[in-house]
Amino acid sequence: MIAFLLGVGIMYTLRLRFIQITMLKQAFIQTFGGMFKKDQMNTSGISPFQALATSVAAQVGTGNLAGVATAIAMGGPGAIFWMWVSSFFGMATIFAEAVLAQKYKEERDGQIVGGPAYYIRKGVGSKFLAGFFAVSIIIALGFIGNMVQSNSIAASFDTFNIPRIVIGVVVAALISFIIFGGIQRIAKIAEFVVPFMALFYIVGSLIIVTLNFSGIVEAFQLIFNAAFNPTAATGGVIGATIKEAIRYGVSRGLFSNEAGMGSTPHAHAAAKVEHPAQQGLVAIIAVIIDTVIICTLTALVIIMTKSYKTGLNGIQLTQESFTRGLGDLGYPFIAICLFFFAFTTILGWYYFGENNVNYLFGKKAVNVYRSLVLLFIVLGSTLDVELVWELADTFNALMVFPNVLALFILSSVVVKIYKEYKTKW
Repeated sequence: MIAFLLGVGIMYTLRLRFIQITMLKQAFIQTFGGMFKKDQMNTSGISPFQALATSVAAQVGTGNLAGVATAIAMGGPGAIFWMWVSSFFGMATIFAEAVLAQKYKEERDGQIVGGPAYYIRKGVGSKFLAGFFAVSIIIALGFIGNMVQSNSIAASFDTFNIPRIVIGVVVAALISFIIFGGIQRIAKIAEFVVPFMALFYIVGSLIIVTLNFSGIVEAFQLIFNAAFNPTAATGGVIGATIKEAIRYGVSRGLFSNEAGMGSTPHAHAAAKVEHPAQQGLVAIIAVIIDTVIICTLTALVIIMTKSYKTGLNGIQLTQESFTRGLGDLGYPFIAICLFFFAFTTILGWYYFGENNVNYLFGKKAVNVYRSLVLLFIVLGSTLDVELVWELADTFNALMVFPNVLALFILSSVVVKIYKEYKTKW
């Protein structure tokens, strides 16, 4: 799966002539230039910035905290370099996904909908693969994935001695209020919460980086040196090989920003833009926010506080690093961040699943889907999620293959749209 995702990213980087570099300035202008313009919205769609916020809501999750820590624990600090490499190519992939989502979107029951199921059916011409993708993402994200997220939220409040079932019910109640308002309400909540939660985490991380600023050059040197010689660069502390550094770095980068996985195109399809390539440029910024900024800050905190030498892994490593950096405030800080990261991910993943329920069964099945999602959220808060994680990974893989296949087949469509955009805009 990693080879497929990285391969499609390299292919699009070359065919779009390094769009993530040449069009970076235009991407920022397109994303933030009109974020306060209300005339971009109508009753059937959302603004480009709201689409970005909904996309980032899904992308920025527990992986930005626990996933980065796992990459460092298993692959050494050099894994972060390979995470950057994968995110660089992922920017080209996610541009293509957003463009295709815009190209093949439809209006159903007064709502703009789109995503891989639509461009697989209409672009590739395969109803079977489209249906296969739709079923996979409903199970992977809508049900099982959201169980994992609710479990993460409940676990983060263990220190406050609140029963997990109570946390699950509260989260389900909050989610129900939002999702019954449709994509417009989800987008409005995301538009408000996502910038706040990202800024909160960024400021907390930057405080630690600033307090340990004398070690920032050393931290970057360690990342680059360990990328090619992990054991020597870390003095044998990690014991990782270059193969492990690449494996964990690339996988964490790809699965954090979800480029190529087929999830975020659902949000970008709903955006109201004049040309498909405009939303493709907005999608590039989502990868920068998720991986280049937030994941990198997590990595710097772990490395600069020397926490990677403790032998801890996952969220425990992240908690240890922030406790070292912020003292007694470190643990509640991570608990709060984990809550918002996981909560907004549930919103994004719920919407992606709803989009595909609507594709398969029509609007009449959406209320049933909503009720099941809320049930899974409550159940997820109480269960041991080891098996759930395995199931989520399996269905994630199943939804990647039809999406990546479509990205390869429809690459000429993406290139044509991009060239048209550059000629006329």
